[in-house]
Amino acid sequence: MRTHLKPMAAVTGCLALAATLSACGGSSAASDENVVTVYSADGLKGENNDGWYDKVFADFQKKTGIKVEYVEGGSGEMVQRTLREKTNTQADVLVTLPPFIQQADAKGLLQKYTPAGSDRVDGADKAADGAWTSVVNNYFGFVYNKSELKTAPKTWDELLDPSYKEKVQYSTPGVAGDGTAVLIKAMHDFGGKEPAMEYLKKLQTNNVGPSASTGKLAPKVDKGELLVANGDVQMNFAQSKDMPNLGIWFPAGSDGRATTFALPYAAGLVDKAPHAENGRKLLDFMLSEQAQQQVSAVGGGFSARSDIEATDANAVELAKLIEGVEVFEPDWSDIGTHLDDYVDAWKTATGS
Repeated sequence: MRTHLKPMAAVTGCLALAATLSACGGSSAASDENVVTVYSADGLKGENNDGWYDKVFADFQKKTGIKVEYVEGGSGEMVQRTLREKTNTQADVLVTLPPFIQQADAKGLLQKYTPAGSDRVDGADKAADGAWTSVVNNYFGFVYNKSELKTAPKTWDELLDPSYKEKVQYSTPGVAGDGTAVLIKAMHDFGGKEPAMEYLKKLQTNNVGPSASTGKLAPKVDKGELLVANGDVQMNFAQSKDMPNLGIWFPAGSDGRATTFALPYAAGLVDKAPHAENGRKLLDFMLSEQAQQQVSAVGGGFSARSDIEATDANAVELAKLIEGVEVFEPDWSDIGTHLDDYVDAWKTATGS
C-alpha cells in the first residue's frame, strides 16, 4: 500500500523473486499450477511474519496445497506494475487501496468475480459489477510520538508550529495510498482543493519531504526522529504492538471535529491471470468466516463482512480508538477521475 517494491515469498518457494517472477530452478512461477501470485499494498503482512496475510496464506496453503507468492509495493506502484505486465500477466490477485483499485478497474486490469461471502460486504466497499471487493476494512489516520508529546495534536494547524520543524513527514500522494489519503482528508477538512493546497504549502516549512513508504514512517516516529506522520489505523495499530511510543490520532479542521474515512484493502482478480482459478479460491478464502474472524485478532483491522462481530481484545481497543471520530465518505468516482489533477496541484503547491 505504501512502500517501494519488495518481493518476497509469503509461505514457501524462493525468497527472492525477480521482476519476471522467476521461480527456483529457472521456471516461471506462472508455470506452476500450485501457486497463486498476489500483488499487494503493504500493511497486512506482519513485521515479524505474524500478520493477517501470514496467517491466511499459511492456512490457505494447508487447506488447498496452493502456495502464495507475494509481491509488495506502493498502492499506485502495484497498479502500474500490473499495467506494464498486461501483455504478459504475472499477478493473479491485486490488493490495493482506493482510489487505486478503481483505477485498476478503469484500466481494464481486473476481471469480474464475486467471491463467496461478498454478499455480506457493504455496497460502498465493493464494485457494483463485481470487479473488486474489500477484504479488510481500515481507516486513515496519523501517528505521533507518545513519549515526546504528552497529548496528541488536535488540529492540522498545530503542525505548523515551529516546534514541529523537520519533525513532520507524510508519504507521497499519487504513489502511496496513505499519502493520497492526506490529500483527500485535507480537501475535506479545509473545504476544497485550493484551501487544502494552501495549507500543505505552509506545512512544507516543517515537512521533512516526500516518502514513498508510509510503513517506514512509524518506526521513525516511535524513535523520536519524527513527531508526527501519516498512516492508517490497521497498519499503525499492528505496529504499535512492537513500538511502544506510537499513538494514533485524527486531525481536526478549524471546527475542531476529528474526521477520518474508510480506506479498505480491496482485492480483485487480475485480467488474464495465469492462475485464475487459484485466484478465485484465494479470494473466497480471504472472505471466509474463518479468515474474517482473524482480521482484528491477528491483523489489527476491521472485518470487511458486516455479519462478523469481533469481540477479541484488539476489536474492543479499535472500536474505542475511532469512537467519536466523524467518518465521511469520499467521492471515489471524482477522486479517481481527477487524481492526477489533485496530485499535480500538490506538486505545484509544495514544490515536490
